[in-house]
Amino acid sequence: MYLSQARATDPSRDTAAEAAPTAPATRGDTARARVPGTVLALGLVSLVTDASAEMVTAILPMYLMYGLGVGYLQLGALDSLHTGATALFRIGGGYAADRFGHSKTVATAGYALSALTKLALPAVGTAPAVGALVTVDRIGKGIRTAPRDALITAAVPAPDLGRAFGIHRAMDTCGALLGPLIAFAVLLAVPGGYDTAFLVSFCLAAAGVVVIVAFVRRDPRPTARERALGLRARLGSLRTPAIRRCTLAAALLGLLTVGDMSFYVGLQRQLDVPAGTLPLLPIGTALVFMTAAVPVGVLADRIGRWPLFLCGHVAAFGAYLFLWLVPFTGWAATALVLVLYGLFYAATDGVLMAHIAPLLPQPARTTGLAVVQTAQSLARAGGALAFGATAAFGGLGTAFAAFGCLSLAALAGARLIHRPGKDS
Repeated sequence: MYLSQARATDPSRDTAAEAAPTAPATRGDTARARVPGTVLALGLVSLVTDASAEMVTAILPMYLMYGLGVGYLQLGALDSLHTGATALFRIGGGYAADRFGHSKTVATAGYALSALTKLALPAVGTAPAVGALVTVDRIGKGIRTAPRDALITAAVPAPDLGRAFGIHRAMDTCGALLGPLIAFAVLLAVPGGYDTAFLVSFCLAAAGVVVIVAFVRRDPRPTARERALGLRARLGSLRTPAIRRCTLAAALLGLLTVGDMSFYVGLQRQLDVPAGTLPLLPIGTALVFMTAAVPVGVLADRIGRWPLFLCGHVAAFGAYLFLWLVPFTGWAATALVLVLYGLFYAATDGVLMAHIAPLLPQPARTTGLAVVQTAQSLARAGGALAFGATAAFGGLGTAFAAFGCLSLAALAGARLIHRPGKDS
């Protein structure tokens, strides 16, 4: 009965809150206008953790492609592993956070696990071993992501969630911007010093663990009735049309998303960018993402988060088509594609969580966020593998053409599947 009441109240109320225009700020809105300390602290944790992760990510494609000589299919498989390894652990992490009321503890465990993998990287030197460590790192990410987003949701009023997630993602992306720069600087100072880069990466990740332990408040304890709910009951509370349709639509779009490593390698080769600059290409995406995340989040709060989410995939569709047709090459073309890719992330990453979070009943909110993230991650893992296989057998141009054209069909399908305010 408790969960049926939550289903009856949350979706309609929060969908209406999202759709309603935001009134101009008044003196009474001052408290809402402030950024909660929890959001800033979690943003700082994500900043240093993402800097740590992107140091490694920036090095891996060049190391794998030009050091170990892996092909497109192997790169696509590793990209798929990198994206999908989080999936199976997201729901477990989300359920544990809901069941015991310890979102902060579960998130901290995930950050700590990812940090420890950085210490093991200097000891391995083969693609399978690197893949195993990437898997463990992604498990840590899977465990922490939904509890972290639930902590943000609990700290912010529903009408401001787009802005709050935008601020968090902007700080997170600042770390993604700094990571490749730090890696580039370390390798410039210590040529071939991959072990040194991995050690610096570990130190940054450890700093993130310290920040979340010291500065993020614990989430409110659940009631005895909420703690008694099992996984089946929590998942059952998520079976509303709006949640099901949103999850299905997000997964459909995720299936037509190119993995990051394959995307940057494809960009470098299609646009004739020097191979030595490959680790720096994610910086362009991160810079656009960081700059656009907050304005896009505010815009999503005003005009609707789902339309902004779909528009983000339009930007990705444009990037894929450009890399298929290649009307011109060089740095101008590279900048255009990176801008489109950065806008894709700014309009999709936090915006989807801001859209779905108010629709989820409180006792299953973290589990629900994990379910949506899991569906999206599994779909993106399949997309990354499919792109790698297509590029291996048909070439990069064919792969980008297929994903560009099919993503347009997926956009139309997603728009028909999920219509906020009409799903009931």
